[in-house]
Amino acid sequence: MSAKAAPVTWTKTYTGAEPQRVNKWLANEGVCSRREAEELIAHGLVFIDGARVDDPGRKIEPGQSISVSQGEQRPPISVVINKPVGFVSAQPEYDQVPAARLLTRTNLIGPPRNLPNKRTRLAPLGRLDQDSRGLLLLSEDGVLAKALIGETSQLDKDYLVRVTGRITDKKLALLRHGLSLDGRQLKPAKIVPVEPQQLRFVLNEGRNRQIRRMCELVDLEVVDLFRTRIGPLELGDLPEGKWRAISPEEREALIRASK
Repeated sequence: MSAKAAPVTWTKTYTGAEPQRVNKWLANEGVCSRREAEELIAHGLVFIDGARVDDPGRKIEPGQSISVSQGEQRPPISVVINKPVGFVSAQPEYDQVPAARLLTRTNLIGPPRNLPNKRTRLAPLGRLDQDSRGLLLLSEDGVLAKALIGETSQLDKDYLVRVTGRITDKKLALLRHGLSLDGRQLKPAKIVPVEPQQLRFVLNEGRNRQIRRMCELVDLEVVDLFRTRIGPLELGDLPEGKWRAISPEEREALIRASK
C-alpha cells in the first residue's frame, strides 16, 4: 500500500543577515525547489507573518516567519536500483531498455510505500551508462536533484573498476590528478588499487563516461564498472536488478552532505 498523504505545514523564522527571495530560501532549506516554491506562492499557500505572499519575487526580511501549507501531498518518490549492465539510466533510444522498467512490485525490496506508477517521471540523479552497473538513484524530488547534481554539490561517488592493461605508479598519478577531458582539467580523484586489475575510484564530479575516458588516456581499458556509493548513500546488499525506496533519513543525509 502506498504511503497516505497528510497535511504538511512548514514554519520557520528567517535568521539571515540580508533579505532573501522566498523561493531561494525555501530551496536552500530543503522544503522544495525554486520552481515548486513559485507554484506554492501562485496557489496562495505561502505566508509571511500571517500575510499571504502573492509576489513570486517577494523577499523575506530577517526576523520574519514564513509558513508553507502544502495541503494533501504525497512525498516525492526517490528510489535506489542496483542496475545491471544492459539498462540505460536516462531516456532510452531505439531498442534500449530504461532502468525504470525494473521498478516492479516483484523486484521491490522492503516496504511498498509510495510506489511509482505509469505517470511517475523519475530522473536519474547521476547517470550510469549502459555498460556500467550498481547504484542508480532515480527521483522526482527537485530538492534532492539539486543536492546530488547541482553545480554546488559536494557529494562524492565510489566505484570499483576492473581494467585490462598494465597498471603503473605513473598511470595512477595521472589518474589521481593530471588528466583533462574536453579541454578542462579534471578535479583531483582518489584512486586506490584493490586487486591486481581492480581500482577503486572516488570522484566528486561526473563528466560523460569519465572513468572510461580517463582510463583510455593512460592505456587502460575498463571491462567492469560498479558504483557502490553516492555520498552517504550506500548500495549495500541490494541484489542486482532489485530496487527500494530511500528513507526520509537517507534523503536528509544526502541533502546535508551536499552542502
